[in-house]
Amino acid sequence: MLLESFIFAMGADPEGGAGNPLAAFIPLILMFAIFYFLLIRPQQKKAKEHRNVLANLKRGDNILTNGGLYARISDIQNDVLTLEIGDNLKIKANRAYIAGLADPNQDAIKRE
Repeated sequence: MLLESFIFAMGADPEGGAGNPLAAFIPLILMFAIFYFLLIRPQQKKAKEHRNVLANLKRGDNILTNGGLYARISDIQNDVLTLEIGDNLKIKANRAYIAGLADPNQDAIKRE
């Protein structure tokens, strides 16, 4: 009698029934849904936007590199971009290392 009372108090079914197996997975399903909508989906959306920016780069765009350089694209050959970072100062960078477009109001190279 004491053992049966203890088992019932612990939440087990005293008749030995297994209960609804779907009820055990509901918290896992809810956690996955929360992770998907709060973490996974926004990250995928941001990555897609970044891929579109990199694919649509063109000559004359002001960009920001992952290294923190502001530059203007002077030439594009496949995945190699020639960047102008100053007067008569050009460097080459891979397209994958472009963080994104710079602020359009900020001129990367001042002409005087």
